[in-house]
Amino acid sequence: MTTHHTIQIDGLNVFLREAGDRTAPAIVLLHGYPSSSHMFRELIPLLAERFHVIAPDMIGYGHSDAPSVESWQYTFDNQAAIVRKVLERLEVSSYILYMHDFGGPVGFRIASSAPDRVRGLVVQNANTYREGISEAFAELFVPLWKQHDEQAIAAARGFMTAAATRMQYTAGARDAAKLNPDAWTLDQALLDRPGVSGAQLAMFIDYQRNVAAYDAWQAYLRSHQPKTLVVWGKNDPFFLAEGAESFRRDLKDVEIILLDGGHFALEEHAETIAAQINRGFGSRTGVDSVKAFYTQLGAGRLDEALGLLAQDISWNDPKGFPYGGILRGAAAVKDTVFARLGAEWSTFSVVVDQLVPSTDGASVVALGRYGGQHRETGRRLDVRFAHLWSIVNAALVRFEVFTDTAEFHHAIGH
Repeated sequence: MTTHHTIQIDGLNVFLREAGDRTAPAIVLLHGYPSSSHMFRELIPLLAERFHVIAPDMIGYGHSDAPSVESWQYTFDNQAAIVRKVLERLEVSSYILYMHDFGGPVGFRIASSAPDRVRGLVVQNANTYREGISEAFAELFVPLWKQHDEQAIAAARGFMTAAATRMQYTAGARDAAKLNPDAWTLDQALLDRPGVSGAQLAMFIDYQRNVAAYDAWQAYLRSHQPKTLVVWGKNDPFFLAEGAESFRRDLKDVEIILLDGGHFALEEHAETIAAQINRGFGSRTGVDSVKAFYTQLGAGRLDEALGLLAQDISWNDPKGFPYGGILRGAAAVKDTVFARLGAEWSTFSVVVDQLVPSTDGASVVALGRYGGQHRETGRRLDVRFAHLWSIVNAALVRFEVFTDTAEFHHAIGH
């Protein structure tokens, strides 16, 4: 189920659509002009089974706040800063970035500034190459970048009219008669709010900085080689299919799919795009599974945590450890280990500091601390541990504990 809520960043309300398990790999959906997270309304439920889906509305778009140009500087740098803070607030440290149109320059700022956090890129009609700029796009915006005279500003404002907004959806569409007019009607209603046209004009002017950054973003792609899926409406009158094909120049692991559609190809091809994302990025790694186990455990969701274990897991506690021993199966782990911990300790915590995967992904070491207070003795426990997980096809098949068992016996009173 998709939830709709706002969080406050720097005094501004940022609207979010969110779905899926928060322990699953995150995918951040970054919308384009003149839309909002509403453009992902059909995609989100198609991804939610495998991903933690996060779709914010940028400032000045959708249901997020739209402050005046006098009180907030509308630039792509500032939009990217807001999205970064949203992800920090949600404690999302790694992600796939889905970028459309204006979402491209926002996403590439985020990706190039923290490449180690990027699990992959999905690019839908978001230009990063000069080859992708059409004459129609250049004729509209280049004069505005050169000088902000009345003629250039009037042309730019013409791009904010209802006819222009509808055209962005219908131009190049496979079958425009099947498009849902609610999409451009909502976009236009939000564009027509007082003061929003000034914000859009500021973004149009700032777009020239994106074109100037293309070389740097291409260098990021060459240097870091993020896994990339390009899904592109090939009939887009603004961002040409040549812009999609150009990704091959800098990336080794890239798949390019040209769709029979226009700038808003997602309106007609949501299922196709979702299938490609699920196929390319949807498999959970061993680290994901281990991280999810500790996240669910820390949130008090024991059954959900144990549900991540293989049914026949081999659970191995060290000799002298007061709980467990060698157990087989998640049910035995629940009854022999966690039931006793809950009964015998007034508090008990498992805090992980670091996850260290092996190079082949077949094992993960979790380093952290046990803490708590024993119910009968009142003594406290604070001791380091190392957990060794063995993994087969992202399933947790074996668990082994390394810790100072004497600390446990002292706390228990033995």
